[in-house]
Amino acid sequence: MSHLDDSIEVDVISEYLADQSVPDEQRYVFAYHIRILNHGDQAATLRSRHWFIANGNADVQEVNGEGVVGEQPTIEPGGNFDYSSGAVLATQVGSMRGYYVMEAADGTLFHATIPVFTLAIPHALN
Repeated sequence: MSHLDDSIEVDVISEYLADQSVPDEQRYVFAYHIRILNHGDQAATLRSRHWFIANGNADVQEVNGEGVVGEQPTIEPGGNFDYSSGAVLATQVGSMRGYYVMEAADGTLFHATIPVFTLAIPHALN
């Protein structure tokens, strides 16, 4: 890992979308809101994403793709990029984690870690 790996911070807030979920059909819909912050000294472009999505049955799905929400944003030093997306699980509780492949302004490719976060219907964990 290079020093660039620590230059990108990823913050996530998740929420349960009750109005889009159908619990009787094991369909639980969640939104997640992500802020990617660049603490480095050079611009970085998000090239691709790699997700590991786990449901409460320990089934894990891998999702790969270019960019996020149809974009490959360039984040300037001190700047950030915000976006929202969603996931559908077959259980009331799950988690997501992964990484973005970033390209620094000098052409160096590096990973920005997406820390694990929980997807859960309200009161499922208490």
